Amino acid sequence: MNQALITSLAVSLLLTIVLEIGFFVLAGRLFTSKRDKKDLLLVVLVNILTNPVVVLLYWLTALYTNWNTVIVLILLELFAVFTEGYYYKKYGSGFCRPYLFSIAVNIFSFGTGALIQMFI
Repeated sequence: MNQALITSLAVSLLLTIVLEIGFFVLAGRLFTSKRDKKDLLLVVLVNILTNPVVVLLYWLTALYTNWNTVIVLILLELFAVFTEGYYYKKYGSGFCRPYLFSIAVNIFSFGTGALIQMFI
């Protein structure tokens, strides 16, 4: 596997987990009835599940197809939002608005990542 791809996957996952944990801790009260350690662990696990898939599929479509990368990115992010929202709803103990939390946390982490990219 390409070293740049492996680095991209690792950095993206680590940054996403850090940002989404921070969002959960700081803004979680807006979307949860309580914040507990199991829900914090769930935030980490759903990102381990979705982030590498989204990043890898984005890389593969960008490298090997002529598809519009903006549309691909939107579809992949929608996949992540709905998948994460499903897991927050099904397995979370304190998420009273699991899909809204998923949308907000993904906008936050994606937006922060995009800002960081601008300065690199």
